Amino acid sequence: MPQLEISDLITAVDPESGRRLPVRRAEAVELLRADGDLRAARLVAALPADRDGVLDPDAVDRLLIRVHTELQRLSEELRLGRRLVHLIGPLRTAIRATGHPGPFRLVDIGCGLGFLIRWLAATGALGPDVELVGVDLNAALVGEADRLARAERLDCRFVHGNAFALPEAATVYVSTGVLHHFPEPALAEFFRAQGASPAMAFCHYDIAATGLAPVGAWVFHRARMRHPLGRHDGVASARRAHGDESLLRAAAAAPGMRPLLYEPRRVANPFCTTLRPVLGVRPQLEAPLRQALGRASRRLLDAEQFARAAR
Repeated sequence: MPQLEISDLITAVDPESGRRLPVRRAEAVELLRADGDLRAARLVAALPADRDGVLDPDAVDRLLIRVHTELQRLSEELRLGRRLVHLIGPLRTAIRATGHPGPFRLVDIGCGLGFLIRWLAATGALGPDVELVGVDLNAALVGEADRLARAERLDCRFVHGNAFALPEAATVYVSTGVLHHFPEPALAEFFRAQGASPAMAFCHYDIAATGLAPVGAWVFHRARMRHPLGRHDGVASARRAHGDESLLRAAAAAPGMRPLLYEPRRVANPFCTTLRPVLGVRPQLEAPLRQALGRASRRLLDAEQFARAAR
């Protein structure tokens, strides 16, 4: 079953420098054909390219901004901001309880158009003393996020580059809809970088890998997305989602972090679960986090609790 996402193939960036790299249209088309996805191959073949067959970067940027603007509907309807605050609020309380000095800096990895950061800034849901930073390797998306934030007069900022190379350390790393873009070996490296940083915790929301996910993604994207690329990639994302076991295994690669899953498949209703977060916290944070969560802490499972729930 085809699982490549068009948006991953039509842009390329040096992860260290953030420099845009050329993408040859024929190579992207061939990858999609080899994946058995002839429809997606036709979509890419229709994109403008120069005489050497390199995709027009400006045209690609316009397309990605259009698709991400449509994706904001998904973020709104799934109430991503409130879902994140449900966990980050208690996590912030736990971090404060341990006497952590300095500002609480939340860094959104792969922020895209910055919906999450802008929502947090607009609502003040995490309080006035939280620094909100969105980071993305795509300069066009970051530029549009910054433009929107300035137009909305929001107190947040957006950075083009590597989230792990910021001059100021993150207190908490977050993301939404990023994890499925990594194959499992790279996913472990992603978590390892966060454990090696000064961050106190991470909280990453991604598509719950259930049998219903591709069907739900098809229905939603067919109803809400106008551009074929958005419709295609929405379903491919659901097919690529990592299972609970894979997420816990990868998160365990973060040194000095306790990997946790919130509402994993075996303790949640699959008909109601669309997104699922994997967390990592420094060991001293787990007890105050569970206390701050109250009754909801029963839905927060470590690897041993998850294994028992599987029996």
